[in-house]
Amino acid sequence: MLKKNILFIGLIFSFFVCFTQNHNHQLKIDYVPDTITAMKIAEAVWLPIYGKEIYTKMPFKAKLINGKIWQVEGTLKETHGGVPMVMIQKSDGKIILVTHGK
Repeated sequence: MLKKNILFIGLIFSFFVCFTQNHNHQLKIDYVPDTITAMKIAEAVWLPIYGKEIYTKMPFKAKLINGKIWQVEGTLKETHGGVPMVMIQKSDGKIILVTHGK
């Protein structure tokens, strides 16, 4: 019986230690975790700036640079013109750059 009580107290203590350690540290959350989210943010940024013209530059492509910055850009279907491009910080969704090629 004494061994069971010691084991039970040990488990409770271990749980308490683990819980308080994890509770004191902020969890790392990336607010822009994937290409779909990055492309939706890009669309929301471009639409008020460039209008519905952005939809002629679909499909949009997103790539992660150095594991930190999403670069999203349209696709050029013609031999002239340019595409919209935006750079979005993965960790907090901050818009770093918005541009359109000529």
